[in-house]
Amino acid sequence: MIAELGHLALIFALMIAIAQTAVPAVGAARGWYGWMRFAGSAAGVQFALIAFAFAALTYGFVTSDFSLQVVAENSHSAKPMLYKVTGTWGNHEGSLLLWVLILALFGAMVPLFGQGLPDRLRARVLSVQAAVGVAFLAFLLFTSNPFARLDIPPMDGNDLNPLLQDPGLAFHPPFLYLGYVGLSMTFSFAIAALIEGRVDAAWARWVRPWALLAWIMLTIGIALGSWWAYYELGWGGWWFWDPVENASFMPWLLSAALLHSAIVVEKRDTLKSWTILLAILAFSFSLIGTFIVRSGVLTSVHAFATDPTRGVFILMILMIAIGGGLTLYALRADRLRATTAFATVSRESGLVLNNLLLAVSCAVVFIGTMWPLIAEALTGEKVSVGPPFFDITFTPFMIALAMALPIGAMLPWKRARLDRTMRPLWGVLALSVALGALVWSVQTGGRMMAPIGAVLAAWIILGALADLAQKAGGWRAPFATQRARLAGLPRSEWGKAVSHSGLGILIFGIAALTAWEREDIRTIAVGESFELGGYTFLLEDVREGRGPNYLTNYGTVTVRKGGAVVAVLNPEKRFYPVQRMPTTEAGIQSGVLRDLYVSLGDRQPDGRWAMWTWIKPFANWIWAGAIIMSLGGCLSLSDRRYRVGAASRRAVAVPAE
Repeated sequence: MIAELGHLALIFALMIAIAQTAVPAVGAARGWYGWMRFAGSAAGVQFALIAFAFAALTYGFVTSDFSLQVVAENSHSAKPMLYKVTGTWGNHEGSLLLWVLILALFGAMVPLFGQGLPDRLRARVLSVQAAVGVAFLAFLLFTSNPFARLDIPPMDGNDLNPLLQDPGLAFHPPFLYLGYVGLSMTFSFAIAALIEGRVDAAWARWVRPWALLAWIMLTIGIALGSWWAYYELGWGGWWFWDPVENASFMPWLLSAALLHSAIVVEKRDTLKSWTILLAILAFSFSLIGTFIVRSGVLTSVHAFATDPTRGVFILMILMIAIGGGLTLYALRADRLRATTAFATVSRESGLVLNNLLLAVSCAVVFIGTMWPLIAEALTGEKVSVGPPFFDITFTPFMIALAMALPIGAMLPWKRARLDRTMRPLWGVLALSVALGALVWSVQTGGRMMAPIGAVLAAWIILGALADLAQKAGGWRAPFATQRARLAGLPRSEWGKAVSHSGLGILIFGIAALTAWEREDIRTIAVGESFELGGYTFLLEDVREGRGPNYLTNYGTVTVRKGGAVVAVLNPEKRFYPVQRMPTTEAGIQSGVLRDLYVSLGDRQPDGRWAMWTWIKPFANWIWAGAIIMSLGGCLSLSDRRYRVGAASRRAVAVPAE
């Protein structure tokens, strides 16, 4: 009965979404304020209905209601409770329901936090947001109904994919969807602005918090997914340029560009047309990511579904959303002309360079991700594009971005002199190069990646500190003056410094791990030991065991250095009988300066065990950098000027229809 009520709630939500699409749009066009205000109430009701449906599906998973097809296919009575709950979104139907729930949540937040928005703009934003909701609710109900019943329920379920039965991946999809779907708000604001034919500083202040919130959630979601791949898959890597990884990375790059572009619109009333285009493209790439995950056109360990019917439906949504958005942009872009000019050397130019590097980087990732499809369509041959392609083509743009970042952040608006901007940065540059030289001199081996990473990381972090020092009055200003000025800085300035510093830490972590990683692959018998990177690894024992819903071979590896025990690692090789699927649980001792990483493979015919061993320097700096970047974004979001909806309590003129 609860499942039927959830299904009925989704049907009502679709009807409300259709009304929310049409009524406010007509009201905004005719100036009927009652019709425009309908949007806020409809958004709240739609969210409540979808939230009830999601709760009903969660109840089905928690109670192991195997009469529901999705529960029977993706759950099991012996599964731990955490994974019964997270199994709600660990499948195609449930994850799509989570998608529309978050979409409705963002729509409901607009009337709650956007009370200062002009009535016409708010009505049009909610109308566009509801139109996206109509598309995905129809997709959910007509092709992916999560409440479909089985005529003959099984005694037990097929269990959840064992790779998804992990805390890291349990919380990875919700954060990622908050980012994906958060970009629907910037899309809705962009389409509403195109309909009105008006983009100004107030519009940029309204749209920037939504873009920032989406970027923060994407950063957290991508970091969680990377961390999961690092310790769960047993491959010893943290990023594989997998198509689904790329699907989340491309919107992240474009949302970062959108954030910086919106600053120019707000401060200087220029780059309006480009900012609108970025808002459309960022959400478009979120939809492309949805197509990649759910259509089956590209294979991935992360993919949800391979149903061609669903792929065609998503492709139709893509064509309407992207094609319609870009067509409207082409028709209205001439109304978004800039009212100010800027010199070649200026803060505006620095942000334009930032945008170009991020956009081209996204294009490179997109081409590499889709090229196997393109090549197969043109030649009929299957080709693969792996990490070497992305490393060679993507890395130079990120190096250029890192080099330009501190300079661009300190350039004045409108017109600047490069020599004057560089004065406080020469010392930073010298110190960064000296640090890189120190790293090069102490490392064993000739790889230049670590020294280059050290130079870029120090350049970004020290550049952020130099920027704060300049805003505090310079290094020579009295301490009391510096303290007072720093205390008076907007939180967005502190957030910028923290996020840039997090990027520097992440860059050094990637460079150091790639350059200094040590690896050993062998078969080993119980009681044998070997040396790697100054450590002695001894396989003490491998025992058989049983978990809640799996069997395991549980290894014990003692690690010594200089005769002293520094770690006892417990890698596992698990087997899930219901799914007939093995998984690897790596044994890791994490540290600030290095990780010791051991992965246990299969038992060989001669009784020996396959084992992979790594020493991974500065691995945790990668995720620490991502966390710091997210914290910087949260700090900026807390700025009273950019807090969601707090941007404009003052009245804004509404253009005549």
